[in-house]
Amino acid sequence: MTVRFAVSVAALALLSACGGNGNSSAPAAPVAAVAPPAGQDWTQVVSKTADGGYVMGNPNAAIKLVEYGSRTCPTCGAFGQTGMKPLEEKYVKSGKVSYEFRDFLVHAPDLGVAALGECVGEAPFFPLLEQMYVEQPAFLEKLEKVPADFQQKLQSMSPAQQANAWVEYLGYIDFVKQRGVTEQQARACLADAKKLEAIGKITETAMQEKNVTGTPTFFLNGKQLDGSVTWPQIEAALKNAGA
Repeated sequence: MTVRFAVSVAALALLSACGGNGNSSAPAAPVAAVAPPAGQDWTQVVSKTADGGYVMGNPNAAIKLVEYGSRTCPTCGAFGQTGMKPLEEKYVKSGKVSYEFRDFLVHAPDLGVAALGECVGEAPFFPLLEQMYVEQPAFLEKLEKVPADFQQKLQSMSPAQQANAWVEYLGYIDFVKQRGVTEQQARACLADAKKLEAIGKITETAMQEKNVTGTPTFFLNGKQLDGSVTWPQIEAALKNAGA
């Protein structure tokens, strides 16, 4: 799959919306807590997955939560701002729940923003993701005021050039520089065609194989939580699963 195709897949995702209703089922038996590795807690255990996401927590957790999210999606931002801390503190740290995030390209800037989000590697991945959501309102304010001449210039750019242009315009390069990523590292991530293609592939696979059409979309132990997009809805599902 080419990077250009990855971006075209993301454009299709723009047709979808956020929101909906939750799933219900009989509560599962309570899951036992699991001790973390010596000298760590489970929120410090982070690795990249075969599906292209990043997972935090006990890799053998009985309850596995997966989120397909867009870093510029306001509904995803609301979950990140209100749900990530309690998810980590109450559920991931217990060893009962693992949490995996997979970038799903919805808006035009997402490809570049996701690439920068992966620049930091495994351990800082989730703190940077959460900070992107905390600061999201300021980025969205800029996104709502994109000049017509900027949009016109994008038309003649390659996907990689567009990714650079968007993150520069919105201020994401300065954002990651303030958090330990050098400009050289940031530029290298944005110029890495294989990285951009792999990020686009996550969206393509999710749409084709998992019927993901919008963000955020959550899966709990492989089952899609239809319409569950807020922290109270997700927490109810976790409790129902025995967390």
